[in-house]
Amino acid sequence: MKKTVKILGGIVGVVALLGVIAYAVLNEKRPIAQPSAQADSLAKKMLAAVNKPAWDSTNIVTWKYGGGHTYVWDKKNDLVFVHWGEYKVLLNLKTWEKGRAFERTKEIKGADLDVVRGKAWAYFCNDSFWLIAPFKAFDEGTTRSLVKNEAGTHDLLVSYASGGVTPGDAYLWKLDANGLPQSYKMWVKVIPIGGVMATWEKWTRQYSGAMLPSLHQLGPLKLPIEELRTGPTLTETGVSGSIFDPIR
Repeated sequence: MKKTVKILGGIVGVVALLGVIAYAVLNEKRPIAQPSAQADSLAKKMLAAVNKPAWDSTNIVTWKYGGGHTYVWDKKNDLVFVHWGEYKVLLNLKTWEKGRAFERTKEIKGADLDVVRGKAWAYFCNDSFWLIAPFKAFDEGTTRSLVKNEAGTHDLLVSYASGGVTPGDAYLWKLDANGLPQSYKMWVKVIPIGGVMATWEKWTRQYSGAMLPSLHQLGPLKLPIEELRTGPTLTETGVSGSIFDPIR
């Protein structure tokens, strides 16, 4: 028994040591750079590449992210439908109390409603960011800085002092010659290693002219954005026009 405990202890020690080594090798310090007008200009070039005015005029967005979470977002009216597993949640972003949640066909109420509704909100904040992060470069609480890269040009560091569910995060965007995002490195609370890189690729032009990605790659992990549709109305996007009636 003592021998088994020693072996297990040794394995745990080796795993911990490997974790420390991996952190030391892979962890990248967050760049230190001052906000500047030049950085704002680069950010505006990115917004032009993804056509922010067209995104602002887009009313409805539906998508499935990472194979697990499905969304219907009525941007015009600040309403969101979130579906994962056996849960379906309706969020009214203007009037939080109107939100409703269901487990299969049973409605969730009381304290459990707050928990499930909060989880749906966190999922939406995270997964919508992976869809529309470039459009959020000038959100309230953001700053923009230039960071020189190995090619001698500059990447765009966007830092978030507020907003979402993890304020304090920062993203270093690598853009192509036209300003379209190719990837970013992340310094975020949910990932202990700084500077992890994720791609932004397979961009598609939506009906309004807005550009949205269809795939991210995070190391060996592929994160597809599937069943992506946008439109002026719910029915024109293939969604029931009455989906949000319970929370209006």
